[in-house]
Amino acid sequence: MSERPVLTLTGTVLDAPDARVLADFYRRLLGWTVGRNEPDWVTLNAPNGDGHLAFQCEPAYVRPTWPAGPGDQQMMMHLDIEVEDLDAAGAHAVAQGAILAEYQPQDDVRVYLDPAGHPFCLWRG
Repeated sequence: MSERPVLTLTGTVLDAPDARVLADFYRRLLGWTVGRNEPDWVTLNAPNGDGHLAFQCEPAYVRPTWPAGPGDQQMMMHLDIEVEDLDAAGAHAVAQGAILAEYQPQDDVRVYLDPAGHPFCLWRG
């Protein structure tokens, strides 16, 4: 059997109807810096250099439903963001354009929706 090749996950890509709008939201939310900035592709770099978030325009993007029911567009993934203070981080997220989801499945986690409708979680570590 051959040795497994070296594989390094360097980032996550979120589809959106407008990559720049969604990237700007996460830039303000996380305080990360813009890397590549093209009309249909934007990257944000983590401050420690250990990866990035990327955003790409997808003309056929369908906003997910949270929580999804039968026949609804399911979320395909979500971001978990650790915070020290749920209330302060939640207020910051809303000030940047997030919406607190109506359905909250846990007491120590808050689910928000970004401007493209992707759910993301703030959780206290």
